[in-house]
Amino acid sequence: MYYVMIVSALYFVILMFSFRNIKDIFRRATYSKYNTLSGSELVPSVSLLVPAYNEELTIAENVRCLMTLNYPTYEVIVINDGSSDETLKVLIEEYGLTLLPNPEIRGNISTNKVRGIYYNPQYPQLYLIDKENGGKADSLNAGINLSRYPLISSIDADSLLEKDALIRMARMYMENPEETVAIGGDVRIANGCVIENGEVKDVSLPRRMWPMFQSIEYLKAFLGGRIGWSHFNGLIIVSGAFGLFRKDYVIAVGGYRGGYPGEDMNIIIKLHRYMLENKIKYRVSFCPEAVCWTQAPDSYNILSNQRKRWGRGNLKNMIENRDMVFNPKYKVMGLLTMPYNVIFEALNPYFRITGLLALLGYVLLDMTNWHVLVVFGLVNFLSGYLLSVGALILEEMAFRRYTKLSDLVKMLLFSALKFVGYHQLGVLWRVQGHIQYLQNNNSWGTMTRQSWKDKNEAA
Repeated sequence: MYYVMIVSALYFVILMFSFRNIKDIFRRATYSKYNTLSGSELVPSVSLLVPAYNEELTIAENVRCLMTLNYPTYEVIVINDGSSDETLKVLIEEYGLTLLPNPEIRGNISTNKVRGIYYNPQYPQLYLIDKENGGKADSLNAGINLSRYPLISSIDADSLLEKDALIRMARMYMENPEETVAIGGDVRIANGCVIENGEVKDVSLPRRMWPMFQSIEYLKAFLGGRIGWSHFNGLIIVSGAFGLFRKDYVIAVGGYRGGYPGEDMNIIIKLHRYMLENKIKYRVSFCPEAVCWTQAPDSYNILSNQRKRWGRGNLKNMIENRDMVFNPKYKVMGLLTMPYNVIFEALNPYFRITGLLALLGYVLLDMTNWHVLVVFGLVNFLSGYLLSVGALILEEMAFRRYTKLSDLVKMLLFSALKFVGYHQLGVLWRVQGHIQYLQNNNSWGTMTRQSWKDKNEAA
């Protein structure tokens, strides 16, 4: 009971700081003249890295989207990570790419063997790397080695960026280029939206249950959580779906760590560690107005595999960086973010399960009144529901992507329904992920995609 009270209080504190910053974010999102930067030579050039494994259904639409961003100078580097489907063939045929005889490799981060690099002068900003399978981190490192520009951005192959997303991030970076080492973007669920030519034309909520629950989760995590954590410079993760990084510091920490899921959290922890140990002033920021739309798992099996993988990655990162926990040397990361993540994220399932079993035992043994159990359940539900409602209020105050009244009602309904089964499944999946970690299971799990056309028809 005390644990739930403490974690709820901390969630509300983080949410409070999100509200504290939302007015500035709204003004920045609404009135910032970021579009004037689209043709400016002062905007730093960016290399977009797109790891792709068995993405034949979404990769063409993704690249089509990335090739038409409102940004002055950038390149798109797609990394085919030994796909067993037609991912490589789809891109080669779509853009008429041919094998480069003597490609210029600039970096030297160790990766699995690169089989070839493809290019077409008619699309000078597009490169395709074909390499042996090594995982997402290995693919990103291969992209870094080929990249030409000082900033890199990691983007999932099943995601679509809004046309102004990258320029909004660049504007935030240009406010403080010396200290900013990474910026995370806002990730939203595209299931239910109408997609045309690599662009979200009509925003709508998912019709299926599993993606709908995830929409509520993402709003709470990104708007209700990451805005607040960014205020403290305590972000522990920049989503692998969309993030911007200074390449020199990513190289300085040895690139992405391969061999297990959780590479997006690992690279941020490594950057925090490096900057603090070398006493370099820095910031890891969050730009909620830079939006990336992604396909969410729409079946139980795919979703459970994803969440188990996240659980494995989180636990491994905490164990490998346990020296940072409660270590004043690492400032906010050591004294707040890491302890919070260990106690209230990694160990959360065990406190909740044992606490609930203890309360049930007390009632069954007549050591307490059953009313206590009911009150505890109601308080737990109410606090969680209010946190979700708080994230929805932030959405309505600053962004209003969902303009229909029916969408707002649906979000309020699912914010309550997720505590009846879905929330408990999340606890189970995290425990199962921890068990897989102890079994040294580093598999990615099956992630079946649909083409954006099929998504439109389903919507």
